[in-house]
Amino acid sequence: MGHRNGSVPGHAHRSRLDESLVFPGRRDLLKFAGLAGLSWLTPVGHLLASQAETRREPAQSVILIWLAGGPSQLETFDPHPGKPIAAGTRAIATAVKGVQLAQGYERLAEVMTSVSLVRSLVSQEGDHERGTYFMKNGYRPDPTVEHPSIGAICCHELPMGGTGIPRHISILPGQWPARGGFLGGEFDAFKTGDPLRPLPDVTSHVAPSRDAQRVIDLEVVERAFRRGRRSPVAATLHRETIERARVMMTSAQLKAFDVKQEPAAIRESYGDTPFGRACLAARRLTEVGVRCIEVTLDGWDTHVNNHATHRKLAGTLDPALSALIRDLKQRGTLDKTVVLCTGEFGRSPKVNLAGGRDHWPNGFSLAIAGGGIRGGLVIGETDPEGVKNPTKPTAVADIHATILKAVGLEPHKENVSPVGRPISLSQGTSIGALLS
Repeated sequence: MGHRNGSVPGHAHRSRLDESLVFPGRRDLLKFAGLAGLSWLTPVGHLLASQAETRREPAQSVILIWLAGGPSQLETFDPHPGKPIAAGTRAIATAVKGVQLAQGYERLAEVMTSVSLVRSLVSQEGDHERGTYFMKNGYRPDPTVEHPSIGAICCHELPMGGTGIPRHISILPGQWPARGGFLGGEFDAFKTGDPLRPLPDVTSHVAPSRDAQRVIDLEVVERAFRRGRRSPVAATLHRETIERARVMMTSAQLKAFDVKQEPAAIRESYGDTPFGRACLAARRLTEVGVRCIEVTLDGWDTHVNNHATHRKLAGTLDPALSALIRDLKQRGTLDKTVVLCTGEFGRSPKVNLAGGRDHWPNGFSLAIAGGGIRGGLVIGETDPEGVKNPTKPTAVADIHATILKAVGLEPHKENVSPVGRPISLSQGTSIGALLS
């Protein structure tokens, strides 16, 4: 996948390499101090050593746990037990003192020291399609331009590395999977289903010898077609697309999708569900260099029977999300992976006559972990009576800016759209409390 629209391939990677040369680690600084004598151990020396110790490498991957339909904040990450808006929803304590989750998230509660909550998200979009666009892309829908999703941005801006399979993947995709927008269709998410099933379109239907002959025959036809049409043909990226597909079909990295290679205990911890297996596959895919994996859990549009539906979905989400965070941490890769769990909006504080909650973009929640982001924090607060606006309201664009910072990108860097319009990666400001 190439870099277009004014970005410089490998620029972010070179910057990190340059920084590693300029800022040696604390151990190296102390080693130099031993060689140079005690005169190095001055206040300035201690300061430099302390700063080197707190520097971290940017995250390498993003996993988006997408709760399609708009989950209720009251039945997930922001319960108000005992209040009328809870409508009977109970809360449980977590590993972080004073922080509660809704009942049903007992496993996630155990790993809350690694997770932070934003409880004051405010969106201007209360429609499913527009809300999804806004949350995934960081920009509200605009008829004059299609913005790229955050996963597409990461793939476009970060070094390609040696990944032979798509670096942007959507598992169990919903109605509106992540798109490349004006960056191009090559940055759309590669869509696949339950990891127990074979990957689509990666295995030839004929014998290897016949498959090889077909490639040779195709080249004969294409060479004749390109004669006199070289520029128009090159602009279609047809040849590059075929080459990437052929590389993918033969890549050993495809084994990352095969969750059956994991020990039984690991598979069981995620839950015996398509979503649990998708979260496990997401962890495996980060290990072969995939930049962004979107995993969808559908069914949160609870205009009817809200509480029962959320209890059922919690039985799927809780083991998978908690196992993903615990698994990444045990493998030493949580700091390299941002995990974001959210939907397009929340649900109303008032329960309707059908026992459901309606769309609510004014004060909903998300959970975020990994990538060097601090755990155990709560950003913002919603009104326990469900009337007032949330305190410390958080813009959707600020979440995008925070994630971009976590992966080492400058949110205000601009790309140029095909019509010559400069568009920044994000309009937001990163949340310092999460990144400090």
